Amino acid sequence: MKDMKEKKFSHLATVPGCPGWEVLSARAASLYERDTMRDCFERDYTRILHSSAFRRLKHKTQVFPHVENDHICTRMEHVLHVESVSGVIAESLGLSTHLTRAIAMGHDLGHAPFGHQGEQVLNRISLDTLGVRFWHEQNGLHFVEDIELLEDPWRVEHNLDLTYAVRDGILSHCGEVDESSIRPRTEYIDLSDFDSPGAYQSATWEGCVVKLADKIAYLGRDIEDADSLGMLGDGGQEALRALQEEFGIDALNTTGIMNEMICDVCNYSTPERGIALSPRCAELMKRTKDLNYTYIYYNPRFKAFSQYSKLVITEVFEALMNEYTGEPYLAVKPEEVKRMPTLCGGFANFVTPYLDRPNPKYDNRKIYGDLTDKRLYTRAVLDYISGMTDAYLIRAFGELVNF
Repeated sequence: MKDMKEKKFSHLATVPGCPGWEVLSARAASLYERDTMRDCFERDYTRILHSSAFRRLKHKTQVFPHVENDHICTRMEHVLHVESVSGVIAESLGLSTHLTRAIAMGHDLGHAPFGHQGEQVLNRISLDTLGVRFWHEQNGLHFVEDIELLEDPWRVEHNLDLTYAVRDGILSHCGEVDESSIRPRTEYIDLSDFDSPGAYQSATWEGCVVKLADKIAYLGRDIEDADSLGMLGDGGQEALRALQEEFGIDALNTTGIMNEMICDVCNYSTPERGIALSPRCAELMKRTKDLNYTYIYYNPRFKAFSQYSKLVITEVFEALMNEYTGEPYLAVKPEEVKRMPTLCGGFANFVTPYLDRPNPKYDNRKIYGDLTDKRLYTRAVLDYISGMTDAYLIRAFGELVNF
């Protein structure tokens, strides 16, 4: 067994002077320089940490609706698990922990409310209205490139302008594709060339680490939540015990899976193999994932939640589309804002920074023009909904049914 303290990938880390550094560290615009204590990826980390989209993750579904349960994993908790797992792996292998943690912090900023159920509903709506897919990795890139804003010292708001390496890692983190090993691609392509989840690997070894850490982080946590909610049943409990005995694992929970797989990937990965699990742990991951799909993700108890997600998101989308008049700059009726302050008033506030008209408070990309173009209006509605927390979306829906 390799010594985990051996920094096997240190010569491949994304650090100043590495191949492609100028591209990987590049930004669309330079940032205001207040200090020299942080490198470019540390700055990206804190820009994500201070973003509104990151704060909202604490009220977004990971797998199970958590509106009334403080102890069910939220999207933010999952992100922090991924940051922890990927950071440990990167440190052990000698990769850039600053880049790894920045990618991990931003990797799920594009997730819709109501988790993957919400993502599926928005995908259907986007295909029907715009003819393009909605997928959270691409939406995450859209948010960090175009939506999220931060104030400078003079209270003027700007785009995040993250580095290429971090934006690439967010877009390429899709963890649903099972692979025995992960290696970075060699081309620094235009990120708009990504046309589907998992179309390309990350351009950095650090991005590859986050992709694997994503799966390591959610498998055990989902089992713990399902067990606490009584979803596994006798069949699931028996399957879990059998898997633990077969692989000699004390517990297939968050701690057990993380410890087993972090140690394994650190010991087994090499520049020649890639970021990889041993055949034994790769099989354990596959079997655990299969168990989760059988007893958790395909559980009939999700049927009502799926139908509810479709109803709420569809009705909110259609209500906002009914406000479209083709007039410049969103002429929302005052009486509509008064009756539906969350739905209509919130939407008017949301689009304001991105309208193409003078506003000294905002120095950012004006992605919606004057909102006379119906496609741009539709895009704005989808952006507004996809950025909502579960609770905010439910409150907006409540305004539609509260007479």
